[in-house]
Amino acid sequence: MQTYLHGRDLIGDLDFSKEEVETVLDVAFDLKRKRALGEPHAYLRDKVLAMLFFFSSTRTRGSFEAGMAQLGGHGAFIESTTTQIAHGDTAKEIGEIYGRYFDGIAIRHCDWPVGNAYLNEVAKASRVPVLNMQCEIYHPFQCLADLMTIIEKKGRDLRKKKIVVSWAYAASYLKPISVPQSLILQMPRFGMDVTLAYPPGFQLMPEIVDMAQEQARKYKTGFEIVEDANGMDIAFKDADVIYAKSWGPLLTTTDKVEGKKLQDSFQNWITDERKMALAQPDAIYMHPLPADRNIEVTDGVIDGPNSVVYDEAENRLHAQKAVMALTM
Repeated sequence: MQTYLHGRDLIGDLDFSKEEVETVLDVAFDLKRKRALGEPHAYLRDKVLAMLFFFSSTRTRGSFEAGMAQLGGHGAFIESTTTQIAHGDTAKEIGEIYGRYFDGIAIRHCDWPVGNAYLNEVAKASRVPVLNMQCEIYHPFQCLADLMTIIEKKGRDLRKKKIVVSWAYAASYLKPISVPQSLILQMPRFGMDVTLAYPPGFQLMPEIVDMAQEQARKYKTGFEIVEDANGMDIAFKDADVIYAKSWGPLLTTTDKVEGKKLQDSFQNWITDERKMALAQPDAIYMHPLPADRNIEVTDGVIDGPNSVVYDEAENRLHAQKAVMALTM
């Protein structure tokens, strides 16, 4: 077990080794038990986390803010639009100054293609840990909560378990590609066979796919890409975990009108009861939320017995508390 994570940034999913992720999970499960039993766990008493948002949030803000309070500290909610960032505050200045005010800096910046570079620039200037609440490339805390949830439902030994990371249609907006990219990077390290499915035009960053394939080779797991107009039906067969969500065709076009037109041509990519029946009988359905109900996924699936979306959302709290307690 690698336990000394104090002062470490978490920006990309591979910033922590597999052993370090296992430490995070052990702490997360312990904190979840402590909360269930009402045991105090104020490991961050008198510490303050800056939570800087460039992108709206429900679960991320709530779980980080509640988590800091439960750890005995405070989360300071800061929206970029209410600061002087638009008027000249640079990433370096935020890192230097907030690194002196706060004990940690958490940032959500999903703008393509600038969010990740912003986080890294802040981290370079900061004397305190920088935590990625989501950028356009990675969503590491969502992925840690997902892994925690899969272990709860499928056990610690995930070898030869098949996870399908699939695109799904959504009518709302062109969503970031960070969730599927984090999943394909992290899950092979824990023995899972990954099938990545999407229609033509919705590919992920090639360098991320290369890194994911390298993780699969290293840990001797399967890695398959299904790029086909009927990819859901092909990919879902015999899956243990279905993780189907929408993302934008950002590697094909960044034009919103053109992207929406491409997205609308695959409205049959919905997770419904017929497709879920292609998976294992005890397969679990996962989604980071919010989902476009009856467009991205049917009510019958997301509210059905195979859905674990609320446990998954809860585990955001515990996984984030674990990282904050270890790094701050």
